[in-house]
Amino acid sequence: MSKLRVNGFTLSLDGYGAGPDQTLEHPLGVGGEALHKWLVTTRTFHQMVIGKGGGATGVDDDFAIRSFENVGAWILGRNMFAPSRGEWPDDDWKGWWGANPPYHVPTFILTHHKRAPIEMEGGTTFYFVTDGIHSALEQAKAAAGGKDVRVGGGVSTVRQYLEERLIDEMHLAISPVLLGSGEHLFAGLDMVKLGYRCTGQVATADATHVMIGRA
Repeated sequence: MSKLRVNGFTLSLDGYGAGPDQTLEHPLGVGGEALHKWLVTTRTFHQMVIGKGGGATGVDDDFAIRSFENVGAWILGRNMFAPSRGEWPDDDWKGWWGANPPYHVPTFILTHHKRAPIEMEGGTTFYFVTDGIHSALEQAKAAAGGKDVRVGGGVSTVRQYLEERLIDEMHLAISPVLLGSGEHLFAGLDMVKLGYRCTGQVATADATHVMIGRA
C-alpha cells in the first residue's frame, strides 16, 4: 500500500528545519546549510545530487539510501522550488537543482499561482498544484503508480500534512546545530494527539536519526 513519507528531513537541536531569510544566496535560510553535514558527505548524495563518485558509507548513508527507495512521486512546497514569492516573475527559473534534479519522478509543487508543467532531465517533471494539499496528494499518488509519495518539505508543507494526519511515517535527522530562529517544525503541534509516536532512533557523529510513525 502506498505511503506518504517524510525522509531525511533535517532539524536543528532547537527544532528549526530552515534558517531565516531565504534568498537566492541562502536557499535554506541563513545558517540552514549547516544542518545537512550528515547528508552532503554521504555516497548517496555524491551520486544522486552531485553526480560524482565518492562520499562516505555507513549509518548516515544507509538512511539516505532508504529515503529514495520505493518513491514514485514527490510533493514540495514552493520555497523548495524557488526563492520568489507571489506571481511567477519569469519562466526561466526551473528549480534549485539545475537541469537534472535529484527527484527523477513526477514532482508536485504547492503554489497559489498557476504555471505550466516543466519537464526536466532524468525523469523529473514539475507540476504546479494550486488547489491545496489534498489535491497534490491525490495527483501524486496517481502518478506514483502504487509506490510511496515523499514529502520533501519545506517546514510549512510538512506541518500541513501532519495537521491533517496524512503522513504515515517520518525520518528526521536532528543535527547538532542551533539556529535560534527560522521555521520551526513542531511549534503548536501536539504530535501525541495527532496520533504519532517515536518508533526508533540511531545516533551518529553528525545527526541523531529519529523515526516517527502512527501510534
